[in-house]
Amino acid sequence: MDLKNNLRTETGWEVIEKSFDPAQVVTTGSNFMIGNGYLGYRGTFEDWGPDEYVACIVTDTWDQAEGSSMSELCNVPNGLYTALRVDGEPCSLNPASIRDYRHQLDLRYGVNTRSVVWEGQNGQKIAWESRKFASSHNPHLLVQRYRFKALANGVVELKTGISGDVWSLGGEHFSQCIPLEFANGLLALSLETRETGISIAVVEGIRLEGKTPEKVWTSTEGKSIFRIFRFRMEAGEDVVFEKVVGITHSNEVEEPLRSAREEVSDALDQGYEALWTAHSKPWEAFWDGADLQIEGDPEAQVLARFNLYQSYIATPTHANLPVGARGLSCQVYQGAAFWDQETYNLPMFAFTHQEIAHRLVAYRYDTLDGARRKARKLGYYGAFYAWTSGKTGDELFPDFFFTDVLTGRPIRNHFNCWQIHISPDVVYGIWLYYQASGNWEFMLEQGAEVLFEVAQFLVSRVHFKMDKNRYEILRVLGPDEYHENVDNNAYTNYLSQFSLVKACQVFDRMKEEHPGRLAALLEKTGIPARAREDWNDIADRLYLPAPDPETGVIEQFDGYFGLEDIRPDALRKRLIDPGEYWGWPNGIAVHTQVLKQADVIQLLAMLDGFPKEVLTANYEYYEPRTEHGSSLSPSVHALVACKAGHHEEAYRYFLESATIDLYNASKKVMSGGSFLGGIHTAAAGGVWIIIVRGFAGFELTDAGVAFSPALPAHWKTLRFALKVRGCRLEVVLSPNGIRVHGAPENPGKIHIRLPGAQAWVGPGETLGV
Repeated sequence: MDLKNNLRTETGWEVIEKSFDPAQVVTTGSNFMIGNGYLGYRGTFEDWGPDEYVACIVTDTWDQAEGSSMSELCNVPNGLYTALRVDGEPCSLNPASIRDYRHQLDLRYGVNTRSVVWEGQNGQKIAWESRKFASSHNPHLLVQRYRFKALANGVVELKTGISGDVWSLGGEHFSQCIPLEFANGLLALSLETRETGISIAVVEGIRLEGKTPEKVWTSTEGKSIFRIFRFRMEAGEDVVFEKVVGITHSNEVEEPLRSAREEVSDALDQGYEALWTAHSKPWEAFWDGADLQIEGDPEAQVLARFNLYQSYIATPTHANLPVGARGLSCQVYQGAAFWDQETYNLPMFAFTHQEIAHRLVAYRYDTLDGARRKARKLGYYGAFYAWTSGKTGDELFPDFFFTDVLTGRPIRNHFNCWQIHISPDVVYGIWLYYQASGNWEFMLEQGAEVLFEVAQFLVSRVHFKMDKNRYEILRVLGPDEYHENVDNNAYTNYLSQFSLVKACQVFDRMKEEHPGRLAALLEKTGIPARAREDWNDIADRLYLPAPDPETGVIEQFDGYFGLEDIRPDALRKRLIDPGEYWGWPNGIAVHTQVLKQADVIQLLAMLDGFPKEVLTANYEYYEPRTEHGSSLSPSVHALVACKAGHHEEAYRYFLESATIDLYNASKKVMSGGSFLGGIHTAAAGGVWIIIVRGFAGFELTDAGVAFSPALPAHWKTLRFALKVRGCRLEVVLSPNGIRVHGAPENPGKIHIRLPGAQAWVGPGETLGV
């Protein structure tokens, strides 16, 4: 079944699955998930298990499973487990038994709803509906209302409780799993992880309404504990119950079991409607700042909101923790931060919800010691941020990740030691947050220390070429992961210079305005005052591959133009096995110009100042040579296509980025023998970047903001809000022009530049063309 054709929307605020397709359980489990940044509950059905990838992933629970070498977030037992039997027959879903089906994700409020009419082999009929959400008011809670109605006379058994039979990518994490039943009717599983001894509690309670059961009993089954209710029902009778699950762990609270019990008891006392009201308010606040309203393109509207939704529920808002490359949709990539966090996930929050952006940049400060440890381990100093960063900032990524499918042997990768651009990317994110918020106090308290330590790392990492009187950066891996062990990767060198320049700027301002705080910071870090001279010298003499004077193209790395010039489709024909990894050291792309993902295009998307002819020349050169083997690639191609004047291609790449998950457009859940499924959070974040920075042409300037729109021709209007340096701006674009309105509560004026007009716009004022 074509997944796209099985989905629809009614208002632009929901995604509806029209019919059940067993072949799509992996994809729909991710797409229809609920979450709140603390936990992510996959959009699976209540009676499913590990074969259907049931998972509730909880942040800040990194642990190594038995026999595994990788730390990953724990998938905790399923507290929403619910199964029905009618006259002894399980009401399991299969196309032959379904008479009516609707599965819906409400994007406005983060609610998963499913309704089914089921008919058994002997004519039994029953209808049920479940409605569940991960509370945004209390992130420890999952809340569900479940209703079933007999459509024929029969005996119905309801089995509900906590199932420990769930999917875990790396293996078993729990050395202890104790089922518990309490006098007030609550059920619990008390867990302890194998490696680090994290205590985790999953507590469940229900409140039953309607028909009284003729029998109730409790059953403990291995790692699971359930209640079973038996009802003798006549056609037309129904049963409703409310269910609350509390999940806590010892990395956050002292007594997880006690805390979860108290929270579940309190939530049951409040009732579903009160819990719903409290849950809805944070969602309304989120959409007030982040919504992208599109008229004239219903598909684009729901795609935009779907990706904003996935970005939000993947982002911890309760603590300084990372955005995982698959969010909380599964355990792939260990729930850890990559450089995606700063370059794809942060921008939306920096300009819509700066309190969330602050947590993300503060996370990098909190993990600075881990970055220092990594630098020392590899023979450097300063801060070398982990390519895969969890709670402490120490490197989580293994030296061997992929498998050679032809030989069965592991492939040595150098993502974690040669992909040094991660440290400049962290600086890029901090600077973006500072520019958007104007929060100089953050820079003094935390940001400056990160900038200085990254600058020190670059001092220890660059090479000075005496014969050329310049600094170079050798043996690196840029964003294009097919080409390892290259010299002078353009992206790496430009972002490194950016980092050094920003470190110098902050140093100089602190020296002038806060000399005491600068002296204290230098003493704390052991960085000598003369280090600023080194940063400036390297920034001035660092080799930056320049656009070719004739073609305008920037060479991706030294020697790239000398590689075999072939296109991805032609190269693919050389595969012996479709599962082969294309990259270093023996992959088919290594000695060719075929690249995995945007690299020079990534550079042009992130740093301003390149003229349009350079943008156009590089887009036209690198685009046909890019295999797009990463979900990061389409969104930056869309952005640069906007800037380069390739508007039709920009929209095509927008659709590609926006549908990677919802339509399962990438089809790439395996690479080099490794499972890579789940929600692509970077692609989700990239959709905001395409629309706001690309189609609306938003840029930050020294004085304020500028817009150079390239709106898709069939869009009637695009509306969104931005928050810049304390001011809220409401932007409306159409094919006929653009208007920017300063909110009445703004603290002062902000400079706005539009095509053909510019002005300082005060509170309540509007500039338009």
